[in-house]
Amino acid sequence: MPVLKQLAVTLVAVLSVGTASADWIEKSNDNALLVLRGQGAFQPETVSAVGLDEFDAEVVDLRDDYVVRENASDQALLGEMRRRLLAERDPRVRQDLEILIQSLGDAIETRRLYRKYMLPYFNLHGLLFGSFDALLDPRNDSARYPAALQRLRKYTGSEPGYVPLVELAKARSSERFTVEGLLGPYRGELDKDLSDAPRYLAGIRAAFERAELAGWEEELAVLATQLADYLDWLRREMLPRVRPDHRLPAPVYADNLKNFGVRAAPQELIEQAQYAYQAIRSEMQALGRRIAAQRGWDDDGLVAVLRRLKQEQIPQDEVLEVYRQRLRQIEEIIRREDIVSLPQRDAAIRLATEAEAAASPASFMRPPQLIDNTGQYGEFVLVQSNPSLPGDARMDDWSHEAITWALTVHETRPGHELQFASMVENG
Repeated sequence: MPVLKQLAVTLVAVLSVGTASADWIEKSNDNALLVLRGQGAFQPETVSAVGLDEFDAEVVDLRDDYVVRENASDQALLGEMRRRLLAERDPRVRQDLEILIQSLGDAIETRRLYRKYMLPYFNLHGLLFGSFDALLDPRNDSARYPAALQRLRKYTGSEPGYVPLVELAKARSSERFTVEGLLGPYRGELDKDLSDAPRYLAGIRAAFERAELAGWEEELAVLATQLADYLDWLRREMLPRVRPDHRLPAPVYADNLKNFGVRAAPQELIEQAQYAYQAIRSEMQALGRRIAAQRGWDDDGLVAVLRRLKQEQIPQDEVLEVYRQRLRQIEEIIRREDIVSLPQRDAAIRLATEAEAAASPASFMRPPQLIDNTGQYGEFVLVQSNPSLPGDARMDDWSHEAITWALTVHETRPGHELQFASMVENG
């Protein structure tokens, strides 16, 4: 499920924490949970990650006609939500129902467009890393961890009634090979996924080791063998079908924007962005001249100033502590200027693992579970490297002095960390 749709449905379903749950909230929760459970039949890992532990042991459905079956399920949910909307009088519940209806309709349209234009391709290494890393998250109740063993057996096909996930993925891709006009994955995307595969597998192993579960080693070895075979299959069958151009068909691109909350037409956005870029660049040039004057630099051009700032690199072993120090300084400013109230607890900042950096080569906020939250909070994950960079290339975007202020404000306080904390603590 596209990320914004999943977040929209989840936010509707967040149970009130620390406040009396009004009747309308309970009714809205019931509506959203019905949708989440329906979608959990096809994408259980995603639904499990937001807190519905009844799906912890389940795995993604890639069996025959999965698109048709998922559409039928969403259509049934769509009809039910529309019926409830007609009968509902509370404007707050009606608003949440409208969000659910839009989300379901968007999901159906996204699947239609991808089936029309795109050849199915599955980055199984990335999917499986995300699956186990989320379920075995140290913030989760450890009572949930054993479900990962069941999930593992289902992925490999060792569990009775299950087919290995790699075989299902091959079948879903290959059954569409003869359809003319479908676009394969972008060559750069597939090359990156092939390169990152060992990192993801190592990340899966690290997640199991961190959880201190027993009895996973043999089954993970089976999965590793299956995934190695899948990589060979991708090189043999998918590489000849890649597209050299990263650009997507216009309807798919517009739909991708919509799934991230942008419903404006791409051409309209392009025109706005061109103007905004020039305006922002002008502001940056003025600021760059001030910085150059303060520091006594002869070249006050924007590019030259940015280059000089990026040269002020923090030693790798000191980066994490510098960001923690920046957070303390920013919190002092927030309190002094009375900008916003702050929690009494510290915000969590940690370094990304290599697998996390491969999945997201930019620093990010990792949200907590939002359903049945028992005190888990988001964490700012600081990415120091991009493992997929070729040769001796090195990522230095997040390790220079100047960026530490902006990134800390954006990801922690008063940014994303505080947003999620407010949802957890206030409902």
